[in-house]
Amino acid sequence: MHKTIAVFGTSGAIGHALAEEALKHHDSCDLIAISRSPCKPLGVREGQSVSYLSGFDLISEEAVVSAVDAIFERGNPDLVLIATGVLHGEGVTPERRMRELDPDALSQMLAINLIGPAMILKHLLTRLPRKHSCRIGVLSARVGSTSDNRLGGWYSYRASKAGLNQLIKTAAIELGRSNPQAVLVGLHPGTVDSDLSAPFQASVPKGRLFSPDHSAHLLMDVLLSLKPSQSGLCFDWAGKEVAP
Repeated sequence: MHKTIAVFGTSGAIGHALAEEALKHHDSCDLIAISRSPCKPLGVREGQSVSYLSGFDLISEEAVVSAVDAIFERGNPDLVLIATGVLHGEGVTPERRMRELDPDALSQMLAINLIGPAMILKHLLTRLPRKHSCRIGVLSARVGSTSDNRLGGWYSYRASKAGLNQLIKTAAIELGRSNPQAVLVGLHPGTVDSDLSAPFQASVPKGRLFSPDHSAHLLMDVLLSLKPSQSGLCFDWAGKEVAP
């Protein structure tokens, strides 16, 4: 059956790898790759088509609406992956102590890691036809788990991902009322060899630094295997539930 697929964040390493993995799993599909900057071309086979939407501004609701419009122009989405996010960057670094908290950096972290995905889900889910089955995976992180927090630090990032996990849970409850066969989950990719993790890779245990392709392969297998009863939860790359 022909599928409509959307991937947000395809200019990033894990987002691009997830788009490639989606194409491997679906012989007949239209995929729209949505990114802030132009992404590398994706491998397309016969029966597949890829559209590229670059210049996407995650924190602009107008841009989100335009991107969702572009998705539905191709059909009702069957698979959506939201692979956006930030851990560090210009003016943003993970805090080790509370004294390092900066309101501007905190606002930026929340805008990108929480508010952006929230707006995508808002405009995506409210347009899904009733009873349409759709799988939606949102990149989250284990550090968003309050029960797993034993080291402290990384205040802004932890808070943004904890909020994202709560958003996913709440949205999944609402989605389940109109689309009982749909699945909406958070996905923890592990530590992926990318620009996001580069400054922190020295502390990663041997064998736990994944290539983007390997992580994407594992995450796709997890997402496609989940049941509607598991919607709203967060799962890691091994298919294990990440406790709230």
